[in-house]
Amino acid sequence: MRITRKGIAAFILAAALPAAAFGADADLQKKIDDLSRQLEELKQQVQKNEQKAKTTEEKVEKTEALAKETEEKSLGRWLSIGGDYRFRVDSLRGNVHSYYQYNGTPTPTFIPGFSPANDTLFTNRFGLNLKAKALENVTVKARLLMYKVSGAQNDTAIIGPYATDRMGIFDGTLGHVPSDGQLTVDQAYVTWSNIADQPVWFSVGRRPSTEGSPSHLRQNKEKTGTAGIPAILVDYAFDGMTLGYAPEIDMLGSPYIKLCYGRGFESGYTGSPMSNNSLRDTDMLGVQIAPYSTDNLTAIIQWNRAFNVFNTPAFVTGPTLASGSPYSGFAYPSVNLGDIDWIGTDIVGKVGSLNWFVDGALSFTHPNNNTAMPGMPIGLMYTGQRTGKNGWSVYLGGRYDFESTGTKIGLEYNHGSRDWITFAPAADDIWTSKLGTRGDVLETYLIQEIKLKPISNILSKVFFKVGFQYYWFNASGSNNWVGGPANTSDLALSPAYQQMMAPLETAQDIYGTFEVHF
Repeated sequence: MRITRKGIAAFILAAALPAAAFGADADLQKKIDDLSRQLEELKQQVQKNEQKAKTTEEKVEKTEALAKETEEKSLGRWLSIGGDYRFRVDSLRGNVHSYYQYNGTPTPTFIPGFSPANDTLFTNRFGLNLKAKALENVTVKARLLMYKVSGAQNDTAIIGPYATDRMGIFDGTLGHVPSDGQLTVDQAYVTWSNIADQPVWFSVGRRPSTEGSPSHLRQNKEKTGTAGIPAILVDYAFDGMTLGYAPEIDMLGSPYIKLCYGRGFESGYTGSPMSNNSLRDTDMLGVQIAPYSTDNLTAIIQWNRAFNVFNTPAFVTGPTLASGSPYSGFAYPSVNLGDIDWIGTDIVGKVGSLNWFVDGALSFTHPNNNTAMPGMPIGLMYTGQRTGKNGWSVYLGGRYDFESTGTKIGLEYNHGSRDWITFAPAADDIWTSKLGTRGDVLETYLIQEIKLKPISNILSKVFFKVGFQYYWFNASGSNNWVGGPANTSDLALSPAYQQMMAPLETAQDIYGTFEVHF
């Protein structure tokens, strides 16, 4: 048998094939084992990640639940606190017309004209506002207020014989007319809204019936929604209640109607010979309708009736009426004089940077047979023969806001007729409530806000304000419903025009404030 080279090569190749195949199988198996191991490690890693994610999710859920529970219990969720501080300086000058002073005798005393003044009157006012969400749809609001004359612990700096609404401080004017440093409860009331899942609300307590629209413009405050009363009709802190209805009518914005009741004066026990008290409670009933109300235009119509209006809420002696006068040693009892009706409108709008308003009102008195003073047959807006009187008033103005600089300029004018009477003794005017003037009042002011970053409330602001008021009195007895008015020009002509108060002919007030709202 012959063996060639080719045969040897073929033999060697045939012997090597099984060994190569075996080596290839071993490498493949190793790779498969490595892949299986990596896959198992990957599965274990995925399981760990899934467990970790589940644990993280559980922690997140617990954290969210804890945060929600903490939020529900936090003060900020159910209680909000705000307020305001104001420092004010007034420079006051007036002119009293010559007149005959009523002194409780058949012979009144002639008083020559004079010019009262107070060059600088400093005051500090502080208010604290609280709002608590007690329950679903039940909210409690309160306002504490202090208004103090600098350098005094009483109201003698602002009371005097010039206007009956500045004769002294009483319930509805506490905190609104400068006096001592006492912190009083100006407002405290609860509101239940969405009654029976309807747009109906009920509110009761010490009412937000002061500083009503449109006085928020010159006060540099936000307009209050459905709360409050037009300032031309009422500016007085009442205790009472409101029932309101606000239907959803898109084309009318946010219209509403509400029925209001307030107790203006509590007479106390009667029928006792020891108390000698014949007064009845003084109450007020009102209906307010806002047929159209949007951010840029709101129209309000209101009717009020005051029942059993008194001449004075307590037994008052003459020196209180005419401080320092030697002719005022008389005294007279308190009596009810009758009822008063009012009807008025308040229209407030905004066009660009211009805020404007137009208000008008009518007053109607219904006197009874009672007279206010002995020896002087005067009653509710009449002197002599008993008769009702009708008066009217207009109030208009506006404020232009320069947004870039924070400057706001305002101008206001109001006029009251000879027989006009309002119910605004808590108005923020020093001489007397300007909206009760029988004559004309012009006021202009400038507000300069300081551009500072608010800390917790976007409505917080700090600003300076300077203003000027000038009064022209055409008739006597502004803001006084006791006795009929007389033309200012006639006061010195005859004792028939005798007056209880010193009748101002003109008055002015130059004032400035520094204020912080927070």
